[in-house]
Amino acid sequence: MSTASPTTPSTGGCWDELDRLRRALAAAETVVIGAGAGLSTAAGFIYTGERFEKYFADFIQAYGFGDMYSGGFYPFPTPEEFWAYWSRYVLINRYMDPPEPVYDRLLALVKDKDYFVITTNVDHCFQKAGFDKKRLFYTQGDYGLFQCSEPCCQETYDNEETIRAMAERQRDRRVPAELVPVCPRCGRPMTMNLRSDERFVEDAGWHRAARRYEAFLRKKENEPVLFLELGVGYNTPGIIKYPFWRMTAADPRATYACVNRSRAGAPPQLADRAICVAGDIRRTLEAL
Repeated sequence: MSTASPTTPSTGGCWDELDRLRRALAAAETVVIGAGAGLSTAAGFIYTGERFEKYFADFIQAYGFGDMYSGGFYPFPTPEEFWAYWSRYVLINRYMDPPEPVYDRLLALVKDKDYFVITTNVDHCFQKAGFDKKRLFYTQGDYGLFQCSEPCCQETYDNEETIRAMAERQRDRRVPAELVPVCPRCGRPMTMNLRSDERFVEDAGWHRAARRYEAFLRKKENEPVLFLELGVGYNTPGIIKYPFWRMTAADPRATYACVNRSRAGAPPQLADRAICVAGDIRRTLEAL
């Protein structure tokens, strides 16, 4: 299937599509979930507005950026300032639970099914909600991991203890110099394990998860599968959206379902096997 095919929004009403999704979920024995940023946004991990101002008022005043995401790219003049920002960022977006139980509701819908999750989210919400760790593939990294900035090796390091210490001990938007993390192998600065360029570390855990996902798909090649896409946009469509379209097109027994507030659609070739719910993910999962 050509990934350049135009998408076709659902022609049915929202409630019709919701009912189709409800019936598809009830009938499905196998569900592959593809989750993007919209799912965590629905859970309350919002990077702008009131939540941003609550936790970063001092950074807003000092540096002038307008949302958490932009702050992550700000050229802080010192590593102490860089880690003051990032430790606070990681604390609230990785180690705090999301305000809304969206992931819990999703788990309730699929816990008795044979499921697997592929996600571009890096906030670990699936595992915190109780999803089986061996059924998760975080393709783009994890806020809970450090890596060497070079990198000198393909290893990552749990960061919770250091992040909590930096968040607690920072003053005037700076962490103590002795808390600035350095690579235990080469002494270079550490950075976050987030995919932004070719230096992203795919560690042994990443590769194990990738192999489990590929093995799951191979095992299910001859079975009907519901590909359930939640909150996936077009920043990295080649990771979830386009593969879901291709796999659905390749198997006439497969169904593609998409829930997205503004970009719910599918190629015309999938019209008879696509369920596109244009609406809020939180409310959709509540209704289901």
